[in-house]
Amino acid sequence: MDYAVETFELTRTFGNFTAVNKLTIQIHPGEIYGFLGPNGSGKSTTIRMLCGILEPTSGSGKVLGYDLAREAEEIKSRIGYMSQKFSLYDDLTVQENLLFYAGLYSVPYRQRNMRINEMIEMANLSGRERELVVNLSLGWKQRLALGCAILAKPAILFLDEPTSGISPTSRKMFFNTIQRLANEGTTVMVTTHFMDEAERCSNIAFISEGNLIANDTPDNLRKYILAGVMVEVVDENPMDKLQDLEGLPYVKECSVHGSLLHVLLQGEEYIPQLQGQTSGVVRRITPSLEDVFIALSSQRKGGKTNE
Repeated sequence: MDYAVETFELTRTFGNFTAVNKLTIQIHPGEIYGFLGPNGSGKSTTIRMLCGILEPTSGSGKVLGYDLAREAEEIKSRIGYMSQKFSLYDDLTVQENLLFYAGLYSVPYRQRNMRINEMIEMANLSGRERELVVNLSLGWKQRLALGCAILAKPAILFLDEPTSGISPTSRKMFFNTIQRLANEGTTVMVTTHFMDEAERCSNIAFISEGNLIANDTPDNLRKYILAGVMVEVVDENPMDKLQDLEGLPYVKECSVHGSLLHVLLQGEEYIPQLQGQTSGVVRRITPSLEDVFIALSSQRKGGKTNE
């Protein structure tokens, strides 16, 4: 099997609305594949098709070698899936939720207690086995939901906005666990809008209005989408300064980041000229994936290109 996931012009429409438009991607076994885009861009629809939950309108795809259209049930039995709603039963205890999913995923009886204990330890829920899920914090629920999703040791794990609404500390802990799973050979496809999480993915796809607009490693995206030199400008009134800097001929992109401006220049030689346009400090920085996303969105809306 060359790819854990492979699609060709995968499309899903709802009436006259195209949610996913001719999506072609490949995901290698054992990688963490980030799927990024704004709300309504088609991320969740794509995940549902890859999980065998939603039938494609046209195009084709395979997950773990199984055809999306003809072998959806085979796919469902071999994957793990976790959504931002967590799919837990609040009126059941931690232990009862894990027992339920062990049955749902057909974990062999002789392995169930061992796997459930492993998931409780992984989720750091030891001592809380008999606690009702309704009483758990969002961070605890998230780790329990992940435990439920990987009970059967799936070859591939689909995570749809799994860290939405939880604390930065819980998000970091969660992604550390995801990284360990990938290191052990599990393929992970994760949708997120947190750029710090995307930085930890081995490959990233950006989707906008159902269309794939970029697909590469984080380093290559920074290199090719942001061809030029990125600098940070400290300015007391960044919003007021934004329009002035955008009009400069050597400025390719300019965006506000709190009290700072990130400015993409055509070359390093323009830094002194930019310094002359502001009273604030100008310093060269390594561009972030948020800078990439802003540039892609700008290009998509018909703004400047980086060609």
